[in-house]
This record gives sequence, C-alpha cells and structure tokens, in this order.
Amino acid sequence: MMFQPNMFDSHHSLLDMIHKTPENEMDLIKDDEFDSKSVTDIMEAPSGDDGDPNPRPKKKRYHRHTQHQITEMEAFFKECPHPDDKQRKELGRQLGLEPLQVKFWFQNKRTQMKSQHERHENTQLRNENEKLHAENIRYKEALTNATCPNCGGPAAIGEMSFDEQHLRIENARLREEIDRISGIAAKYVGKPMLSYASLSPGSSRSLDLGPGNFGPHTGMAGEIYGAADLLRSVSRPTDANKPMIIELAVASMEELIRMAQTEEPLWIPSMDNIETLSEEEYVRNFPRGIGPKPLGLKSEASRESAVVIMNHISLVEILMDVNQWRSVFSSIVSRAMTVEVLSTGVAGNYNGALQVMTAEFQVPSPLVPTREFYFARYCKQHGDGTWAVVDVSLDNLRDASVSRCRRRPSGCLIQDLPNGYSKVTWVEHVEVDDRAVHNIYKPLVNSGLAFGARRWVATLDRQCERLASVMANNISAGDVGVISSPEGRKSMLKLAERMVMSFCTGVGASTAHTWTTMSGSGADDVRVMTRKSVDDPGRPPGIVLSAATSFWLPVQPKRVFDFLRDENSRNEWDILSNGGLVQEMAHIANGRDPGNSVSLLRVNSANSSQSNMLILQESCTDSTGSYVIYAPVDIVAMNVVLSGGDPDYVALLPSGFAILPDGPINLAGGINPEVGSGGSLLTVAFQILVDSVPTAKLSLGSVATVNSLIKCTVERIKGSVLCEGS
Repeated sequence: MMFQPNMFDSHHSLLDMIHKTPENEMDLIKDDEFDSKSVTDIMEAPSGDDGDPNPRPKKKRYHRHTQHQITEMEAFFKECPHPDDKQRKELGRQLGLEPLQVKFWFQNKRTQMKSQHERHENTQLRNENEKLHAENIRYKEALTNATCPNCGGPAAIGEMSFDEQHLRIENARLREEIDRISGIAAKYVGKPMLSYASLSPGSSRSLDLGPGNFGPHTGMAGEIYGAADLLRSVSRPTDANKPMIIELAVASMEELIRMAQTEEPLWIPSMDNIETLSEEEYVRNFPRGIGPKPLGLKSEASRESAVVIMNHISLVEILMDVNQWRSVFSSIVSRAMTVEVLSTGVAGNYNGALQVMTAEFQVPSPLVPTREFYFARYCKQHGDGTWAVVDVSLDNLRDASVSRCRRRPSGCLIQDLPNGYSKVTWVEHVEVDDRAVHNIYKPLVNSGLAFGARRWVATLDRQCERLASVMANNISAGDVGVISSPEGRKSMLKLAERMVMSFCTGVGASTAHTWTTMSGSGADDVRVMTRKSVDDPGRPPGIVLSAATSFWLPVQPKRVFDFLRDENSRNEWDILSNGGLVQEMAHIANGRDPGNSVSLLRVNSANSSQSNMLILQESCTDSTGSYVIYAPVDIVAMNVVLSGGDPDYVALLPSGFAILPDGPINLAGGINPEVGSGGSLLTVAFQILVDSVPTAKLSLGSVATVNSLIKCTVERIKGSVLCEGS
C-alpha cells in the first residue's frame, strides 16, 4: 500500500475534528452505548488536494458497538478509567476494535461521568440553597414575632442565651463538615452517599453502631510485609455503612481535639507526671461515643506531648500513608493495611482524607499478645499549621464481631512551629482484655506504657531524628570510618532500616506466625518457629529458624543497653564471634542520644584459618525502650552499599535484643519504685539459616543447636551484667 504525502494532513484533520467536537454532542451519549467513527472512514476521507472541489455533504458513517463490547469496556472502566496504550491495544484485540476506537470510547465515557456528576452536584447545591433560604426566612419570622419572657415586649436578638447561640453555630458547623466529607467520599468512591441532612428523623443517630453486613473482600490497598493474611475476615465496608463511618469520624475528631486540649478535671495529673483520665468526667463530656465499655474489657487512657524535628505536612503524610506509618512505628505496628479509602482529601493534601484500616500493635516479646484493630482514620486541618489525625474502632460494623480490644477516639494533634519543628499531642484511649499477658510484663502493660501515648510519642521523636539524619546531605562529625560519600551513608541507613523492620516483625506474638515452646516452665522458655525463604532478594534462600526468649534482669535498662551495644564487650556474649576482636569500621550517629547509631563491625577471627566477618548493627533508645539489632552481611555486598548501591538486594537475617523497663517511668527516665523494681525485661531473638534448600526437612538437631545457642547467650549476658552490678 502506497502512503500519500497528505496522509499526515489527514491525521492533523482528525485531531482538529476531535478537539472541535461540540460540547452538546456529549450529552447525546447514553449510559450503555457509544459510537466511534470508523478508522476506515477516516483513512479514506478525500484530502483537500485530491477530492472533488465541490463535494456533497456526506452523511457520517458510524459503527455501533455490540452489547458484548460495551459490557466488557464498562467492566474495564470501573477498574481503570485511564488505560494506557498497551491496555487499549490489548482490549481492542480482545473485542475486535481498533485502539483508536477504544480510546474514543473511554474519552466519551469519562466526559459523560463528569457531566453526570456535575449535574448531580448542581442539583444538590440548588436544593441546599433553597433549603437554607427557607430556613433563613423562618428564623427572621421567628425573631420578628418573638416576645421577651420578662416584659412581654419584642425580644432582642442579643437576649438569646449564649448556650443556645453556641449550639446553633456548632450544629451548623458539624452539618457542614459531614456534608462536605460525604461529598468528597461520593466523588472518589463513585457512588452517592447520604448527607447529614438527608438522614430521616427516625433513623438511628447513635454512634453505638450496630453490626452490618459485609460483602466479599475483593482486594486491599497499601499491602505490606505480613499484611496479606492480616485479619482474613476483614471486608470492605458496605455502602450502607459508609455514611455512619463518616458521621463517626467527624464526631471522633471533635472528641480528640477536646481530649488533647482539655486539662483538669478531665485529666488528673499525678506525682510521677503521668496523667490519668477521669472516667466519670469522660462519660459526662462524651455521653454518646462508640457505646458503653463491653464486659471483660478494661480502659487504658494516656496523653503525651513533645516537640519533634519534622514539619507538620511531613508528619501528616507519614500518618496517612500506611507504608510510611508502618515503617516509622515498626517497633509498635507489626502489620497494617488500608482496607478502603473513602476520601483522599481535597486541594492536593490530606485535609478531609478518610480511610478504613486494620492494624496489629505489639510489644517486642512473645509473652505479650498483640492487639488487632479495625478502625477508621480521619485527617483534618484546623486552621493554618494545625492538623489532627484520629482513629476510631469500627468493630460494631463487623459481622458477628467479638473484639478483644477496641480503640476509642485516639490520635494526635499537630501544631506547626518555626524552623521545621512541630508540637505533637498524642491521645491513646483503648478498651482491652489483657488477661493473657504474662505476669512479668503486667506492671508495664497496666501502666499504659507498653501501648500508651508516651511510647508512640517517644518512638516518633526518635524516628524524626533518624529521618533527619537520613536526609542529611553531608557527612556529620559523628560519622567515622569507611563511609566516604552521602550516597553510601544513605544506602547504609536504608539497609539498617530494613533490618530493624524485619527484626520487629518477627519478635512479637503476632498472629501471622505461631511460636512453639521448646523447654522450661517459666517466662524464660525458648520459643521457636520456622519459615521458608524463597525468591526473596532481601533474605537468603532456605529454611530459617527463629528462636526467642524473654526474661527479667535486676539491672536498669540503660546499663543492659550500653553493655549489649558496646563492641568492646561483644565477645562476652556473642558466641558466633568466637572470641575474636571486634572493630568498628563505620559509625553513623542518628540522634541526640549517643546510643542511637548505626555501625559496621568487623570480627577479626582468633583462628587465622577462618575468614573475618562483617556485622551491621543498629542501636536505638528512648524513654520507653531500647533495641540492639544486628545481622551478618556479605563483604562484597556491603562494599556495593558503601559506594551508594541499592541495599534492597543484600540478604539479611537480623537477630538482636529488645530492652524494656519492668514498670512505669517518670519523665526523667527513672522507675516508679511503687510499681516497678528498676529492673529490665530483656527479649533475645535469633534468626539462623539452618538449611539453604527451602524444600529440606528441618532436623531436630538444628532445633537443639539453636536452643542451646540462645540459652548459652542468655547465661553469658546474665553473668556479665550481674557481675558488673555487684
């Protein structure tokens, strides 16, 4: 086939025809069928040079799509309204259409949906305007005819009680807020939702929501490590429940703000600087809430404030992005995912964003059961530089749900400060059945420190310092050793971050895995579990055996932490170093506390026939707990990382220690002598590759070896720290 030179002119004519399509023709498009101009007609159209100088107006020929084609494209549109070239070609091939026909159909469909939405929105606004106009007239008439109860004369507007004025203003504001969020949710969910005003007077207005029906679960957003099997029974909220979720979120935001800003008598200060929530005042101030406390659950409430080195916009983004949230709070959040996004917010930020989420919170020990929550997370801006993010449980919307814990309105108020700092006020308010907690951890859990606001704020403060260190473009004075470039520094910190997340995910009592008790009859039982590692570039392939144990030490947490992180005392407990000299090759300080750092250690073997070993280590500490986490690393792979290479392909099997106080602490970091003894709760956890073949059978000998290894390590630690303390 010979192509004429004016073929390109025809192509430009086609583009002109597309752009000049009258807008009123778009209104002729029906919901279930669209017409596309034949590609053959376009290619065969006579050019201005070759055609008849006086052509007759030719009737346009259209090819009507079949019902099958329309049905298939409608289904594809629901999943992907903006297909790319590859998707259009594949869809056209399946349906017997040209890619250009598919492109036009999707353009027309998007235009139609936009027009429908705008017409619907205009109708709603017109109705609301008429309603407000009628309400305004009624108020004017009421004020005109009102009489003073004292003198019988005309009443002045100013004589309306202050409380009545305040209630009217507050009700109007809440109604506007709920309608606004409903509108946003309708836009992004794609289905109209009931507004506050459209709820009938007889409908339930209580926030003590009843159980709803759940449809099949068809997919989840924000899935991360360990989230695939998290709460398998969780389904997306039904359309009938979404208006109730919106109303609950708005009311919870109001409660959080008041909980964060109100002092006595709602919050009662104590001598050890730990505030206690007055249950009586709480019920009086928030009589509706999410309903009365279920039988068998006890209340935990705490509040904490701190100034952190991060701007308010970045903090909001961390809280609203499930992957960032899970990463920053990896020591607390063992698993998390977003079930559904009801609203993404407005104006290019998270103001008005509303998500349904599920998460699992943990203490780093197999002896403390995790807490699983199904909740809504709502973000709202309150004036310039002030934001709030609130969580509230949705357990009453789950079919036949029997919850072991639920989250009353909890979250944080973020206030912008100069020079990139923010003030964060955190409120944690949960109801939980904690009877399964082991006795040695009960004082810590009962104090609220294990899951309370102080732990969230302390973790955030420490992680903000770490993120500031990661973002630094220069080598700081605290960095020493073989790191020679900012790129190598960032790669090493990124690798250490993955190591910490992997350790924290595997050390707790998560329902994602099952621990098997090996020996003993007390708290210091050794618990083991196995995992097959296949096609994971971040882990060596084969069978991985994890072992962990937790026990109490009559030594202050800081002394235990300093002993375990010091490379000079490592050969006192690390059996694998085999008595070799440990040398720090690189050091990155990532916080104000000298204990917050990432190190690269080299173990010089005492036996000349054995090769030297490299160990990546991160130590971190705050007022609520400390960690020393490490992993052997390949020398060649580590050289790539130090030169700025991608750290995601470095295989790691992290082991380490979690050190917690055995009771509540005051702001100065001391132990409350009436509750805690001043000792430490130490968890030791190892991960060892026992076979490089994933399909191999686990031998009892491997289990016995790991069991002996962890017991011997525990005895060495006890002997060393107790000897120091004597």
